[in-house]
Amino acid sequence: MDSLAETARLLESLRGIWDEEAVDELDHALQSAAQAIAAGADDELVLASALHDLGHSRLLGLPSDYPHDKAAARWLTPRFGDRVGWLAGAHVAAKRFLAETEPGYAADLSETSTVSLAMQGGAGADAAYVEHPWWPDAVRLRRFDDAAKVPGAQAVSIDDVLTVAARVLRGRATHS
Repeated sequence: MDSLAETARLLESLRGIWDEEAVDELDHALQSAAQAIAAGADDELVLASALHDLGHSRLLGLPSDYPHDKAAARWLTPRFGDRVGWLAGAHVAAKRFLAETEPGYAADLSETSTVSLAMQGGAGADAAYVEHPWWPDAVRLRRFDDAAKVPGAQAVSIDDVLTVAARVLRGRATHS
């Protein structure tokens, strides 16, 4: 199966998976991508924003205790490149960083994000992430993630995400 077809299947598989209180994982993914597009993000950041929580998909067959951020990085990197995988894989580190460094951030998290923050090690900055040149975009992705939990909010379609994914793949082919 090609990367676009796999991506479509994974996105569809997020329908009806409720990690958050307000929207299912598919709506969350599509809202995250819409947030990134509205902010003028490049295609790789848009794609990472859309797919950062793909580790919640039952299609990946992961154990329930396997970190979803690591699953995203592992699945995305060979298909869409190092930057897409790294950005998606850094979204938990960005949450931990913001909880430590931005007053009021942790208090504004959803109930689910507050619980998961504790399970992810609580507030704290990891130098391996913070010192990385892509770190500012990982923090941007986290902000898109945080804003993408609103029932009925503007979202893109799965086809829109696949269009972005196709451009990322063409860009990778051009640079190979």
